[in-house]
Amino acid sequence: MSGPAIEVVAAVIRDNAGRVLTARKAGASRFMLPGGKREAGEDDLTALARELREELGIVVTVSEFLGQFEAPAANEPGLQVVGAIYAAETADAPVVAAEIAEMLWLNPAPPYSAPLAPLLEVEVLPRLGPGTR
Repeated sequence: MSGPAIEVVAAVIRDNAGRVLTARKAGASRFMLPGGKREAGEDDLTALARELREELGIVVTVSEFLGQFEAPAANEPGLQVVGAIYAAETADAPVVAAEIAEMLWLNPAPPYSAPLAPLLEVEVLPRLGPGTR
Protein backbone atom coordinates (compact mmCIF):
# COMPACT_ATOMS: atom_id res chain seq x y z
CA MET A 1 0.00 0.00 0.00
CA SER A 2 1.42 3.40 -0.94
CA GLY A 3 -0.68 5.59 1.36
CA PRO A 4 -3.50 5.67 3.86
CA ALA A 5 -6.47 3.47 2.98
CA ILE A 6 -10.14 4.30 2.56
CA GLU A 7 -12.19 1.21 3.40
CA VAL A 8 -15.42 0.64 1.49
CA VAL A 9 -17.94 -2.07 0.80
CA ALA A 10 -19.50 -2.36 -2.67
CA ALA A 11 -21.74 -4.58 -4.78
CA VAL A 12 -21.51 -6.12 -8.21
CA ILE A 13 -25.10 -6.08 -9.45
CA ARG A 14 -25.72 -7.43 -12.94
CA ASP A 15 -28.74 -7.18 -15.18
CA ASN A 16 -30.10 -9.97 -17.38
CA ALA A 17 -27.65 -8.97 -20.13
CA GLY A 18 -24.68 -9.33 -17.77
CA ARG A 19 -23.99 -5.60 -17.53
CA VAL A 20 -22.70 -4.25 -14.20
CA LEU A 21 -24.45 -1.42 -12.36
CA THR A 22 -22.11 1.52 -11.74
CA ALA A 23 -22.62 4.96 -10.25
CA ARG A 24 -20.90 8.33 -10.44
CA LYS A 25 -21.05 10.51 -7.35
CA ALA A 26 -21.73 14.24 -7.64
CA GLY A 27 -18.47 16.09 -8.23
CA ALA A 28 -16.65 12.93 -9.37
CA SER A 29 -15.62 12.09 -12.92
CA ARG A 30 -15.35 8.30 -12.67
CA PHE A 31 -17.94 5.56 -12.33
CA MET A 32 -17.59 3.00 -9.55
CA LEU A 33 -19.49 0.14 -7.99
CA PRO A 34 -22.38 1.22 -5.77
CA GLY A 35 -21.64 1.14 -2.07
CA GLY A 36 -19.66 3.22 0.38
CA LYS A 37 -18.03 3.54 3.74
CA ARG A 38 -19.15 1.69 6.85
CA GLU A 39 -20.60 3.73 9.68
CA ALA A 40 -19.51 3.05 13.27
CA GLY A 41 -20.61 -0.41 14.37
CA GLU A 42 -21.72 -1.59 10.92
CA ASP A 43 -20.63 -4.87 9.41
CA ASP A 44 -20.18 -5.18 5.64
CA LEU A 45 -23.68 -6.37 4.79
CA THR A 46 -25.42 -3.79 6.99
CA ALA A 47 -23.36 -0.98 5.46
CA LEU A 48 -23.95 -2.27 1.93
CA ALA A 49 -27.72 -2.53 2.46
CA ARG A 50 -27.85 1.02 3.88
CA GLU A 51 -25.71 2.54 1.12
CA LEU A 52 -27.65 0.91 -1.72
CA ARG A 53 -30.98 1.91 -0.20
CA GLU A 54 -29.81 5.53 0.27
CA GLU A 55 -28.01 5.94 -3.05
CA LEU A 56 -30.11 3.90 -5.48
CA GLY A 57 -33.34 3.11 -3.63
CA ILE A 58 -32.82 -0.63 -3.90
CA VAL A 59 -32.89 -3.60 -1.55
CA VAL A 60 -30.36 -6.31 -2.38
CA THR A 61 -29.74 -9.94 -1.60
CA VAL A 62 -26.04 -10.70 -1.31
CA SER A 63 -25.12 -13.98 -2.94
CA GLU A 64 -21.33 -14.17 -2.63
CA PHE A 65 -18.23 -12.46 -1.24
CA LEU A 66 -16.04 -11.81 -4.29
CA GLY A 67 -12.98 -10.65 -2.38
CA GLN A 68 -11.11 -7.70 -0.96
CA PHE A 69 -9.33 -5.58 -3.53
CA GLU A 70 -7.05 -2.54 -3.35
CA ALA A 71 -6.29 0.25 -5.83
CA PRO A 72 -5.55 3.98 -5.94
CA ALA A 73 -8.58 6.00 -4.83
CA ALA A 74 -10.49 7.58 -7.71
CA ASN A 75 -11.35 10.86 -5.98
CA GLU A 76 -8.69 11.28 -3.29
CA PRO A 77 -5.19 11.67 -4.81
CA GLY A 78 -2.46 9.86 -2.89
CA LEU A 79 -4.85 7.55 -1.07
CA GLN A 80 -5.65 3.89 -1.57
CA VAL A 81 -9.11 2.35 -1.48
CA VAL A 82 -9.65 -1.12 -0.05
CA GLY A 83 -12.96 -2.57 -1.16
CA ALA A 84 -14.83 -5.56 0.22
CA ILE A 85 -16.77 -6.58 -2.89
CA TYR A 86 -19.94 -8.69 -2.90
CA ALA A 87 -22.11 -10.09 -5.68
CA ALA A 88 -25.70 -9.05 -5.11
CA GLU A 89 -29.09 -9.17 -6.78
CA THR A 90 -32.12 -6.93 -6.65
CA ALA A 91 -35.65 -7.04 -7.98
CA ASP A 92 -35.86 -3.24 -7.66
CA ALA A 93 -35.21 -0.72 -10.40
CA PRO A 94 -32.36 1.54 -9.24
CA VAL A 95 -32.91 5.29 -9.25
CA VAL A 96 -30.38 8.07 -8.71
CA ALA A 97 -30.61 9.43 -5.14
CA ALA A 98 -28.48 10.90 -2.32
CA GLU A 99 -25.03 11.95 -3.58
CA ILE A 100 -25.26 9.97 -6.83
CA ALA A 101 -25.22 12.10 -9.98
CA GLU A 102 -25.56 9.37 -12.58
CA MET A 103 -25.75 5.61 -12.95
CA LEU A 104 -24.67 3.42 -15.85
CA TRP A 105 -25.14 -0.24 -16.75
CA LEU A 106 -21.67 -1.14 -18.00
CA ASN A 107 -20.53 -3.99 -20.24
CA PRO A 108 -17.81 -5.67 -18.11
CA ALA A 109 -15.51 -6.22 -21.11
CA PRO A 110 -13.22 -3.46 -22.42
CA PRO A 111 -13.26 -1.04 -24.06
CA TYR A 112 -15.35 0.74 -21.44
CA SER A 113 -17.94 3.35 -22.35
CA ALA A 114 -17.08 5.70 -19.47
CA PRO A 115 -14.14 6.59 -17.21
CA LEU A 116 -13.93 4.10 -14.31
CA ALA A 117 -12.46 4.10 -10.83
CA PRO A 118 -9.21 2.09 -10.70
CA LEU A 119 -10.65 -0.43 -8.22
CA LEU A 120 -13.42 -1.28 -10.68
CA GLU A 121 -11.38 -1.14 -13.90
CA VAL A 122 -8.16 -2.83 -12.76
CA GLU A 123 -9.24 -5.15 -9.96
CA VAL A 124 -12.92 -6.11 -10.19
CA LEU A 125 -14.01 -6.14 -13.84
CA PRO A 126 -11.10 -8.33 -15.04
CA ARG A 127 -12.29 -11.00 -12.58
CA LEU A 128 -15.85 -11.06 -13.92
CA GLY A 129 -16.84 -13.18 -16.86
CA PRO A 130 -18.36 -11.09 -19.67
CA GLY A 131 -22.11 -11.41 -19.65
CA THR A 132 -22.29 -14.14 -17.04
CA ARG A 133 -24.15 -13.98 -13.77
